[in-house]
Amino acid sequence: MRILFLGDVIGRGGRDAVAAALPDFRRRLRLDLVIVNGENASHGFGLSPEMARALFEAGTDVITLGNHSWDRREIIPFIATEKRVLRPINFPPGTPGAGSVILTLADGRRAMVINAMGRLFMDALDCPFRATEDVLTRHKLGQNLAAAVADFHAEATSEKEAFAHVFDGRLSLVVGTHTHVPTADHQILENGTGYMTDAGMCGAYDSVIGMTKGPAAERFWRKMPGERLTPAEGDVTISGVFVETDDATGLARRIEPLRQGGRLSPTFPEIVTMTD
Repeated sequence: MRILFLGDVIGRGGRDAVAAALPDFRRRLRLDLVIVNGENASHGFGLSPEMARALFEAGTDVITLGNHSWDRREIIPFIATEKRVLRPINFPPGTPGAGSVILTLADGRRAMVINAMGRLFMDALDCPFRATEDVLTRHKLGQNLAAAVADFHAEATSEKEAFAHVFDGRLSLVVGTHTHVPTADHQILENGTGYMTDAGMCGAYDSVIGMTKGPAAERFWRKMPGERLTPAEGDVTISGVFVETDDATGLARRIEPLRQGGRLSPTFPEIVTMTD
């Protein structure tokens, strides 16, 4: 299975860039599953229903969220019925929406996506490890799942790495989001799980993690609240990670970063077509 995960989409610039690029990505990479973190898609804070629909129309299969899940209150009734938009699985019981979803592809293969959120330097939530473990005891990679991907939305690299090693061999891919900076540690772990600490963002990198530089820097310089942060304008880099899994086991056999446009050095996975 060929899977593409795109990091946090920041504002209009990120949405427009992703919407324009996804059809081409799906064709060139012959993608089976596209997952996008959309928690910053609406003006940098949260996700509105209409913007979720636009991402789906562009070719996204599942949208994950994070600590900005509820910044747009109109998402609450929408997420209660739209199962392809996930909020972190370790929100308390009774929270609207779901933290995991299983999709059945056109060829009958089943893929699960999990959205979990870290607790170190983040909001106090239930344990993401236990919540993920509960799902994986009921749905097993290589048995009733052809692939399983976890978006671990967390601040601390150590917590992301620990999460990946705990579930190594039980997930196709663990990819981190939230810090908006792509890491260079994409790898296949000992037991076959693909891992990347942070997928980066789909936004303008001439910024402070996607936000306009002046107001963001002023908060650190003056230690006083300033004007509301807004997404930076300018050339957008689409950042993410591509994974190809083994159909028999569901484990990763290839993982590569994807970066296109904007200021960061570009890299794009190559798909080799076998010919006689």
